[in-house]
Amino acid sequence: MKSDFELKRQVEDELAWDPAVDSTDIGVEVRDRVVTLSGHPTSYAEKVAAEKAAQRVAGVKAVVVEMSVRIAHTDVRTDEEIANAVRTMLRWTVGLSEEAVKVQVEKGWVTLRGEVDRAYQSHVAMRTISHMRGVTGVSNLIRIGGEAAAQDIGEQIGKALQRHAEREAKHIEVKVHEGTVTLTGKVDSLAERSAARGAAWSAPGVHAVVDNLTVA
Repeated sequence: MKSDFELKRQVEDELAWDPAVDSTDIGVEVRDRVVTLSGHPTSYAEKVAAEKAAQRVAGVKAVVVEMSVRIAHTDVRTDEEIANAVRTMLRWTVGLSEEAVKVQVEKGWVTLRGEVDRAYQSHVAMRTISHMRGVTGVSNLIRIGGEAAAQDIGEQIGKALQRHAEREAKHIEVKVHEGTVTLTGKVDSLAERSAARGAAWSAPGVHAVVDNLTVA
């Protein structure tokens, strides 16, 4: 098992290696394999990228985010400008109308409310907005509609897990109840845990995912 000192060094190396992150903006502390990130990234996209970079390092048990975004002066936008840009991106990337998803912006923080048929639409919207200049944070309150049989959902997730990570699929149990998927079992890294969550969210009819996976 890696020591906290070794994990700290590897997280710092991963942050320095990721082109989406300016490692000088981010502080790293590790205690009992739990990584705490601090500092002031200049965009929400950089904040998200830093969190994902830390999660990619094998042996990291959890990541605590204590970063706050400080938008660079050249990237500052008014809330109205951000709201208009978000509405345009939702239409162009996921085909969501103003009626389907409502957009609220306050001091650069974007809140999405509404309902979509597939979970992936909500995730694409979240990912797209996260990379927009001037955005300081995103709250995704979009509900997932649509219905599908629990057995069908479970089978589709199981097949997706086998395609993405066949070895890990054997150690993951999938339970479905009224559109809520619960994942239990052990995986070897946070990256594998993220892949399992992604497979679950991609299935039609999924309203929520409960992640009870543990990192061995």
